[in-house]
Amino acid sequence: MIWTLTTDKEWAQLEKAFDWVQDMKTTPQDARHHAEGDVAAHTQMVLAELAKLPDYQHLDVQAKEVVWAAALMHDIEKRSTTVLETDGRITSRGHAKKGELSVRTWLYQHTDVPFELREQIAKLVRYHGLPLWFFEKQNPEKAILQANMEVNMHWLGLLAEADSRGRICQDQADLLYRNGLFKSYCEELNCWGQLFAFPSNLGQFLYFRKEDQAPDYEPFDDTQGEVILLSGLPGTGKDTYIQKHLRGYEVLSLDDIRRRLKIDPTDAKANGRVIQEAKETAKGFLRKKQPFVFNATNISRSMREIWIDLFTSYGAQTKIIYLEVPYRQLISQNRNRAYPVPDAVLSRMLGKLEVPALWEAQEVKYVV
Repeated sequence: MIWTLTTDKEWAQLEKAFDWVQDMKTTPQDARHHAEGDVAAHTQMVLAELAKLPDYQHLDVQAKEVVWAAALMHDIEKRSTTVLETDGRITSRGHAKKGELSVRTWLYQHTDVPFELREQIAKLVRYHGLPLWFFEKQNPEKAILQANMEVNMHWLGLLAEADSRGRICQDQADLLYRNGLFKSYCEELNCWGQLFAFPSNLGQFLYFRKEDQAPDYEPFDDTQGEVILLSGLPGTGKDTYIQKHLRGYEVLSLDDIRRRLKIDPTDAKANGRVIQEAKETAKGFLRKKQPFVFNATNISRSMREIWIDLFTSYGAQTKIIYLEVPYRQLISQNRNRAYPVPDAVLSRMLGKLEVPALWEAQEVKYVV
């Protein structure tokens, strides 16, 4: 069955169906880069240009729906990030990163889109500017291969080309030239429309953690011990998963520590004590090379990175298991927990959810 955001793709109908499309009409853009006008005018042009691209026309039906949805939503958070600078310029810094979070949340709550397709749409929104700016990154190769672990680069190239064509600006020829460089560089790296083939999971993991490691380098595996880091919103069934699939592992749970110390999860000061105790317990397991499960929400990449850094500093092999259930089931399961999280808090957490990427650990598993 083919998933589609909507079967009626007429702009007037899109405005009626989605409030975030309506917001595009009231979101201005800088005339130097977007002389066509507001975000609504730009997005309509992008969709029209996308439909003309021969490579887009040759995609299968499902791929077309994914790229089309990403094109419609690619500037969704210009509405919240657009500001008028003191020099008269209009900017929208951070709209792609914030857009990823908004797109993920909205699709999860309001559609039945499969997990894999939803993540492609969210990541297309996140990286839609990369083809224009990758050569200005400190390490262009690493920037490309990291994005490749999260999104189909062929689809990203199509979106970026449509984004460049769907505007009125003086530097359009330069934008299209950069799009061409992006495609050529991805083809050179063997990641255009496919995942780059790292020699091993460990080689992949270390490549993104070390500045001087080549992507084709095969490191000697001297890891000892294993840490499984669970990630998922409250109510996704992490405790149940441990009972069913991870019996025999020691379990380090932040919630258990909070309850034992009688600390409210909303008490930021006291939570420092919880984290410190968890770190000391983890170090005890790591020194003994004892496999264990780290059970916490771990919904942000920055938080996961802190813990992964600790685990790998002791030479442990790392694995992330991300759990997710449909939105209505999430709400129900959370309310039926022994210690439910208030709906408002859960909603805020959902808005900050960053699904783990394949490069964050030696192995990443999605239980959806």
